[in-house]
Amino acid sequence: MKVLLDTCTFLWVLSGAPQLSARAADTFRHADHEIFLSAASAWEIAVKHSSGGLMLPERPERFVPAMREARGIVSLALDEESALHASRLAFLHRDPFDRLLVAQAIVHGMTILTPDPMISSYPARTLW
Repeated sequence: MKVLLDTCTFLWVLSGAPQLSARAADTFRHADHEIFLSAASAWEIAVKHSSGGLMLPERPERFVPAMREARGIVSLALDEESALHASRLAFLHRDPFDRLLVAQAIVHGMTILTPDPMISSYPARTLW
């Protein structure tokens, strides 16, 4: 299965946060799953860090790739088809980063690993 991590899921995996469900942790660790982190999530992390809303042990441009690579997570670029698909989604979720993740999951046939019930309202596969 191709799994796209929600931004919070990526951060919780890194920290071993208790918010990470057992099912999400098992899905992340499953050897047959290909795990992806979107450039949209990297962007979201950078924005939140620069605004003071997210503390990191080092700058996001070093932290995100290092943590992603250390855990075998594949970087997913933001492509034109996904960006344009986001405009066709119902306006159920106001967060533009989450809307991009939904569009990418739909376009690329991925399952989003997310606790966000609003994302589950879209026609994308989700797990938690």
